[in-house]
Amino acid sequence: MKKRITRSLRVSKYIIYKETLVDYKEHVWSFIGAFVGIGLITFFQSKIVTHQENVFLIGSFGASSVLVYGSIQSPLAQPRNLIGGHVISAFIGVTAYKLFPDMLWLSAPFAVALSIVLMQITKTLHPPGGATALIAVIGSEKIKHLGYWYVLSPVLTGCLIMLVVALIFNNMTSHRSYPTDKRYTKAFRTRLRKFEQD
Repeated sequence: MKKRITRSLRVSKYIIYKETLVDYKEHVWSFIGAFVGIGLITFFQSKIVTHQENVFLIGSFGASSVLVYGSIQSPLAQPRNLIGGHVISAFIGVTAYKLFPDMLWLSAPFAVALSIVLMQITKTLHPPGGATALIAVIGSEKIKHLGYWYVLSPVLTGCLIMLVVALIFNNMTSHRSYPTDKRYTKAFRTRLRKFEQD
């Protein structure tokens, strides 16, 4: 019994030690990835689509950046979850608003709850997706006016920009690898080497 307790304490100390280590390189790459990802989306919002009265930047992208650039090993941060979670949630959010346009007390919880269940069913759970669904219901008139275009732009286009930036910056060093699924990582690294050779 004493050996078991001693071993448990040793394991706990090791886990606490590993979790509290400060890896400055990791923080720098997280900062650069998030800065460039959100920066590009904001650039398109402020410089390119301003005259079209379009929306390119939504709040849930900030939460996605935390996962995609800061917690790249998380299953919730993988490309399938990033894109699938946002797109499914956006579609559900728009649908909820169209079904119950004047009943915010019903459309908002319906959008978030149903998006969670559909993300679970499709194995694309991405926590910021809940915010994407909610934004479709409670967002500005500009967002509500987009209707199902909201799913394509800003949601899908923003996700694709963040994904491309994540694939570049999360694979620039040997100690970071994104996506973490070995099949995708190997295929991406093979394509990257081939691209570098050309």
